[in-house]
Amino acid sequence: MTHRILVVEDDQDIGDLLQESLSRAGYEVLRAMNGEQALKLVDDLLDLVILDVMMPGLSGIETCQHIRSSSNVPILFLTAKSSTFDKTEGLLAGGDDYMTKPFSEEELHARVIAQLRRYTVYQEKKEQEETFLVGGKLRVSEEFNEVWKENQQIKLSDLEYRMLKLLMSRRNKIFSAQNIYESVWGQPYFYCSNNTVMVHIRKLRAKIEDDPARPVYIKTEWGRGYRFGTSTS
Repeated sequence: MTHRILVVEDDQDIGDLLQESLSRAGYEVLRAMNGEQALKLVDDLLDLVILDVMMPGLSGIETCQHIRSSSNVPILFLTAKSSTFDKTEGLLAGGDDYMTKPFSEEELHARVIAQLRRYTVYQEKKEQEETFLVGGKLRVSEEFNEVWKENQQIKLSDLEYRMLKLLMSRRNKIFSAQNIYESVWGQPYFYCSNNTVMVHIRKLRAKIEDDPARPVYIKTEWGRGYRFGTSTS
């Protein structure tokens, strides 16, 4: 797998040297001349950000804080030897390491490898710890009992969460009201229980559907029950 590294450096010559050295080592390198450009390039596919501290506009510290609001990607600060850069300030802002200019190619590669190794281990551990059910824009964390729609967490009651998890666990399987009631409530089903299921389905749709009147996630199969579709079904 080729690692993607974003180099954020306003000095063209230093940026070119970094790109050339990292590219020779087999990395895919993206470039940004300032913090504003960098924020437009940050995504889930980045493996490392090399970030100059002193830049026009957004400083490296400010850029780091913006990145940290949405990403755990490793950040390696670059600082001039004569600058007043405070290592503590950089680490508190969310930086993982720093490197002083001028630096050798050996030091650059050693610090890059160390950060990538640490991040890879972290990601693998996170994937092992967390399992998700995903459908359309919805993502359900089975580890933490959380539901997300795109980047927004949706607050569900315990019954709503268990109902959604049940439906998502068997995509397109039709669950009767009795199936749902006995699985979620854990009690014997009676005729009046059907209304209880309907009410909770309605509440759940109000929270997860773009248009509850035209549901794309929780679909009704008349006379049979409910099933989980996707936003494109």
